[in-house]
Amino acid sequence: MANRLASATSPYLLQHADNPVDWWAWGPEAFAEAKRRDAPILLSVGYAACHWCHVMAHESFEDEATAAYLNEHYVAVKVDREERPDVDAVYMQATVAMTGQGGWPMTCVLDHDGTPFFAGTYFPDRPRQGMPSFRQLLEAIADAWLNRADEVRGTAEKIREHLQREVALAGGAPIDGTVLDAAVDKLAAEFDPVNAGFGGAPKFPPSMVLQFLLRHHARTGSARALDMVSRTCRAMARGGMYDQLGGGFARYSVDAGWVVPHFEKMLYDNAQLLGVYADWWALTREPLAERVVRETAEFMVTELGTEQGGIASALDADSEGVEGKFYAWTPAQLREALGEQDGAWAAELLSVTDRGTFEHGSSTLQLRRDPVAADLSRWSRIRSELGGARATRVRPGRDDKVITAWNGLAVSSLARAGLLLDDAALVAAAEQVATLLWRLHVDRTGAAGEVRLRRASRDGVAGAPAGVLEDYGCMADGFLSLVEATAEPAWLERAGALLDAAIERFAAPDGGFHDTAVDAEQLLVRPRDPSDNASPSGQSAMIHALVRYSALTGSSRHREIAERALATVRGLAEQAPRFAGWSLAAAEMMLAGPREIVVVAEARDRVGQEMARLARAVPGAVSLVVTPTEVGPDIPLLEGRSLVDGKAAAYVCRDMVCQRPVTSVEELRGLLDTYRSE
Repeated sequence: MANRLASATSPYLLQHADNPVDWWAWGPEAFAEAKRRDAPILLSVGYAACHWCHVMAHESFEDEATAAYLNEHYVAVKVDREERPDVDAVYMQATVAMTGQGGWPMTCVLDHDGTPFFAGTYFPDRPRQGMPSFRQLLEAIADAWLNRADEVRGTAEKIREHLQREVALAGGAPIDGTVLDAAVDKLAAEFDPVNAGFGGAPKFPPSMVLQFLLRHHARTGSARALDMVSRTCRAMARGGMYDQLGGGFARYSVDAGWVVPHFEKMLYDNAQLLGVYADWWALTREPLAERVVRETAEFMVTELGTEQGGIASALDADSEGVEGKFYAWTPAQLREALGEQDGAWAAELLSVTDRGTFEHGSSTLQLRRDPVAADLSRWSRIRSELGGARATRVRPGRDDKVITAWNGLAVSSLARAGLLLDDAALVAAAEQVATLLWRLHVDRTGAAGEVRLRRASRDGVAGAPAGVLEDYGCMADGFLSLVEATAEPAWLERAGALLDAAIERFAAPDGGFHDTAVDAEQLLVRPRDPSDNASPSGQSAMIHALVRYSALTGSSRHREIAERALATVRGLAEQAPRFAGWSLAAAEMMLAGPREIVVVAEARDRVGQEMARLARAVPGAVSLVVTPTEVGPDIPLLEGRSLVDGKAAAYVCRDMVCQRPVTSVEELRGLLDTYRSE
């Protein structure tokens, strides 16, 4: 049996390379084999850090008897959803349509044209809670394929018709202040007044919604919007979803109170939350926010950083085959690591109980209150000792592929955090990641000057899958964050090249964008989903980058494209703002101008430094802080900017209208406040 996954760049595929299942990678060869054998295709989709993907693999794909039956009656295809989000999107849409829900592992059975006629998620190795075993499922479908071909064809045709219906995006009118106010009202109605966050269990970090609310507060002064952000940020950071020892956030909380997480730690979550907490700190100066920013950035750079300079995708939820084993503690384990007195004190501080808050009498670590001032040094010592003790445990596995879009998110948040905290090391980390993306993830095999992206790399080798829209949008937005952080024109030029390539190859006739390029592999349907989920949709990422590029360059063309794209999701924003957070944040940025702020000051000018801090703290603004020698035409927003009478000066523009330059912090604060609309 050929080991076709052995050379894959995907750690998820490599996890299955030695299964007794005769896996094929997604591609025309697998479909040709299915036709040759007249066998259906068993499509299994997951990702490396997925706990239940591991469970199904151990139960079924590593079982010799199950694998033998699967190999005899099917052509088995394994797909990493993170490497092929286009394939995942098509068949997840089918799974939801057929079952009413989705998730991973995703299990679909396809005909030779790639049309699904059966779909589901996890199936156990034996019947359980009304669910058939995976082996029973395989036998029933194989029987239908052989003996009820008309039924199979009929089901496949219905699913094909459903998937191929044109995506109808309601809208056409701009997302104006009325829509934004109504979105805040709807979010307030869904806000959990006890535990914070939105909705009930399971509870996911609402990063993009929080950014929208921060920008809404900045534009309108809404205390309600800021209160929802502050309460949610405090709750997430103090609960078990946040790693109190190592920094960084788990994927989500299984309960409404942020106590027990699903322990996998994803780059896309941490990159976005880093940006949220940085902006929250800039507005409130809350010490908890700064601590989370520094710890989360440290986690991303050290725990997820790769030798080549990128940032890995995720840490697994499991170690030694047990979910959460690396992170959970019992009172006895605390005493063993710290001694009796410190162990008892830490148990009380971190909500570690005899009964346990997690499984098997163990507890997640929560920090529901900061230690009093007299105990801060004690907590710092204990945190270090517990971290050392935890380091002796078997660590969760790491999915070390470097995803273009998620690294673009990391570039944006590291650069922003570095600016706000005046931490040059974070900006340098952002530059390192961006440099890798431009060097390794741009496919240079095409025509001269053509910019095409690869979706991922691993160990310094770019994978075969092509970049999708979110890769172009997030990478361009990250580069634009570096323009603001470094005033380096090369990042502006590269962002412009990415945006123009995406406009040419991903644009839809109604003004929005498709998720795959016009010349990409033709799937059953061309994916298009403008809703934000765990990370920004490709379209909302593009809108942000287009608006920021327009502000930095004065390009009305890029602004107009952003406006048309945003108008296509007005219906989504009105009906389900929790799934349009990043589009709403873009609308806030556009309604506010966006505000364009340039501060020109000598490096050690105290007034200039204060004006710079004030300018950078405005969520959604485009700001540049430069010395007089850095002013030049390569970044159009800097043209004509200079000191005023030898003093540091701030220039504020909005909607192509600029105010007179000001030379004091008080004047700049007043100028920014005039843009607030109650």
